[in-house]
Amino acid sequence: MQTLAVDIAATFVDDAAALVTDLGRALLKFAMGPIDRIANACDIAGVLAERRATFRMWRANRGRVRREGRRFSLLGRLSPFRHLAHLT
Repeated sequence: MQTLAVDIAATFVDDAAALVTDLGRALLKFAMGPIDRIANACDIAGVLAERRATFRMWRANRGRVRREGRRFSLLGRLSPFRHLAHLT
């Protein structure tokens, strides 16, 4: 009986974390939309499209390798500047 209660609580916490993550991602996408449109309009050489493709490949490879044991970082996921690290 205790195992069932623990499983239900763990499922609730996982669902709540996924909900917060998705809502944050949607809000961030809405807030960053105008900035992305300006950046795409100013990107003459196609650098942003190339960086996005490279990032998608890197993220897919990383996700396959480390699916288990991943820590949840709310600050890292919701930071609007997380994709600008290549500029430094």
